[in-house]
Order: sequence, then C-alpha cells, then structure tokens
Amino acid sequence: MNDTRPTPVRVRMAPSPTGSPHVGLARTALYNWAFARHHGGTFVFRIEDTDKARNTEESYRSLIDLMQWLGLSWDEGIDVGGPYGPYRQSERSEIYADVLARLRDSSFTYDCFCTNDEVEARRKASGSKVMGYDGFCRELSDEQRAAFEAEGRSSVVRFRMPDGEITFTDLVRGDITFQTEFVPDFALARANGDPLYTLTAPVDDATMEISHVLRGEDLLSSTPRQIALFEGLKAIGVARETPQYGHLPYVMGEGNKKLSKRDPEAHMELYREQGFLPEGLLNYLALLGWSIAADRDVFTLQEMVEKFDLADVNPNPARFDLKKAEAINASHMRLLSVDELTHRVLPFLKAAGVVTDPVDSADAQLLELAMPLIAERMNKLVEAPEMLGFLFVDEAHFVRDEADVAKLLDETGRQVVQASYDALAGLREWSTAAIEEALRVALIDTLGLKPRVAFGPVRVAITGRRVSPPLFESMELLGRERSLARLTSALA
Repeated sequence: MNDTRPTPVRVRMAPSPTGSPHVGLARTALYNWAFARHHGGTFVFRIEDTDKARNTEESYRSLIDLMQWLGLSWDEGIDVGGPYGPYRQSERSEIYADVLARLRDSSFTYDCFCTNDEVEARRKASGSKVMGYDGFCRELSDEQRAAFEAEGRSSVVRFRMPDGEITFTDLVRGDITFQTEFVPDFALARANGDPLYTLTAPVDDATMEISHVLRGEDLLSSTPRQIALFEGLKAIGVARETPQYGHLPYVMGEGNKKLSKRDPEAHMELYREQGFLPEGLLNYLALLGWSIAADRDVFTLQEMVEKFDLADVNPNPARFDLKKAEAINASHMRLLSVDELTHRVLPFLKAAGVVTDPVDSADAQLLELAMPLIAERMNKLVEAPEMLGFLFVDEAHFVRDEADVAKLLDETGRQVVQASYDALAGLREWSTAAIEEALRVALIDTLGLKPRVAFGPVRVAITGRRVSPPLFESMELLGRERSLARLTSALA
C-alpha cells in the first residue's frame, strides 16, 4: 500500500554570520517561522559559515541574540540540537566530502581542469553572451584528461546540468521555467576540496529533510541548479524528496532601490537600540509582502500564525516605510499594561542614568507613579529617558533644551513663568487639581492667554522641554519645593 500521508512541514533559516543582521533576513525568518507554526511543522535554525574569510564570531552571536530577542524560537538547530546535526556548516565537512565523493562516482558530475581565464577567453572568442562555464571538460577523453594531469593542473567537480528546461511551481510566484542552456554547469567545491554553497545548502536541505525552502527573491536564479542537483542527490540516496520553493519579494528602500546592507535602516540592531518592541517590529515586517486583512495592519504574532498562507504573499517588491514601522510599533506599545511597559523601559532608563541599577526604592516608587503619564505618549522605548529624566535628576544637573528655551522663555515667557510662580508659591494643597486651577486662573483668566501660549513656558521651565508628560501631574510628582525652584531658575 502506498503511503499517502502528507510530508511533514520542515523549514529552515540558514543565515551566514557576516556583518550585521538585516531587515530582509528577519522578514525571511519570520515567514519561515510563521509557516512552520501555522502547519504544526518544524523550524530549523542552522548557520552557513563556510566563508572563513568573512565569518565573525560577533556576527554569529548577533544572529542568535536577534532571533532570541524577536522571540522566533526554533525547534532544531544551534544551541538546541536535533537529530540532523551538527547545525553549523563548518562542522559538517565530513558530510560534504562524503556526498561529493559519491557524486563524483555518478554520471551527474565531471572533473573540470579549466582556468577562469581560459573560460573567459573562449567566451569572448565565440561571441557568446552566456556567462559562466561553457562545458569544455564535459566529455574529456582519457588522453585529454591525462594531458591536463601531466601539466599538474588541479580540477574542480562540476555538476552536469540536464538539457532542456526545468519547471517548478514557486509557492509565491506560480509556475516558473528555466531553459538550462542559460544555466551553466557549476562547481560544487573549490580545487582544494572545500565545498561551495552550491553543494552545502542543498545537501543540508536534503539531509535535514527540509520540505519547503522559503527565501529571498535574489536566490531565485540558483533554484534550477538546486532542483537539478536534488535529482543527483536522490539518485545516490542522499535525498528523499526535492523541497518546494517559494521566493519572497525584495524589500525596497528610498528611491525604490533594493534595501542594502549599506542603508542604515536595513540593520535590525538599530531598531532594537531605538526601543522598538519585538512584536511591533515583527508586525511591520510581516506587512512587507503579506497582510492579515485588507483593512487591518495591527495584529499579534499568534494571529499571524493562524492566518499565514504563502498564497497570500505578494510577489511584488515591498517598500520599507520607517514612519509606518514606528506607527505600528506605537500601536503595540498601547497594548501593553503599564507594568509591562515599565519592565520594557527599565533597561533604557538605566542605560541613560535616569535611574540606578538596581533601582532604589525611592526611584521605583516615583517610576510607578510617572509611567502612567507617558504610557500613551511613547512611540518607542528609547523616548522614556527624555520624557522622565526631569523627574529623577537632581537640581544641580537639571538642564533645559536650548532651542526650547530660546523659543519659549523669552521676555514674554518669563513673565508667564513669574505669574505662575506667584500663583503657586502660596498654594496650600500641592495636588494636580489645585496646581491646574491656580495656573488657569492666573494665566488664562487673569492674563487672558490661550492654554497653548500659557503653559508652554511653564512646561519648559519645569521639564526642560516643550514636549513632556502632562504638566500638572508632573508638577505634583516633582513636588512643591523642586517645582518652585525650577520656576525660579527659569527667571534667572
């Protein structure tokens, strides 16, 4: 009886530890993770680190940290283990050597003795526009081979691309056909035997039984080579099935150019440093090619998992919009409780020196009272130190924003501050309501000022900035003596 059970979903994320993790990588990881979770499958996280010249331990650690920060947990792979390890290519050399040897004994490959210069010279002489290898060594006679070896030439193993065409159904783009005459035979290893990506990635996919390969559009051109190689891997008993492929749309930056590693906004660490929430950032990354509904942009990861379907991924390039990313993040900030937001904000407050580490009891109490004032005003966690710093700094180190001082604490502004001081100095009860009433009577009823004009100078005098938490509540938390001292110093 034939086994008609569906193939279990097994997807992988396989970054190279070179440089800083970028937006496209995170978006690809998210789609793979969501696809695996949606289908109850397995998400594998492995590392492609055969490029010894460019790999760094710092980049490797940053990849691990990023995935953990984003919450994209993996079921098999680095630091987790699994039945198909090791999960670093640098630790799998024996596997590649064995597969390469078995392929060399098959009809799928041949030894090539040509130099790059010879290949290029023949291409120019023939006038061919097809870049890559021309198949010169495909059918060497024993005499020709012996002659090359007698010259002391080294050889590389090339895969023999089949004649005709290769058609596959891209899970994002539909049926795609490649004419193999435009896909030259390719090397599987360097002359010294070190395996190339053309061998290692498909072998990893085969031996780890990856069912679906979801990756960036930039790798689409390598797909016919990998599909052809899988036929060879199946023939020698290394692979059972050829994975299904889906190629995700480019992420574009400013000027409709592909977002590259040279663009500052491409680097994921930037968003972590700026205080994006991982769930907010992932929500936005999900929108770079997919949507949960036509009229809805904000959703949780669990909601994405429930709805995610590759058929809904748009193959057209997606443009990265920083303002929209910030707006999505702000929406997720509003979903957090004040206690949770305080927990998220603390590392930024400590790093800025706003509170001590560990937080002392007085600061903890003040923070508990102050956080509700800014919870609805923050768009990113990094904004908290600027918003709250005025409450925690001692008077000797309190400074005001020079531009805001110049704009609002001119002669007219200082008159407003003086009137505010006079109204508050004899106040019996120092509460939000009493402060508000006293200032409204003095500035709006008596001086006839509009609220925006009236409270701007007071805000700069008290908090040091034009933008701050609610003024009256802030003054209550700051206390009578410190508030009056700030008004006095603004008049100096």
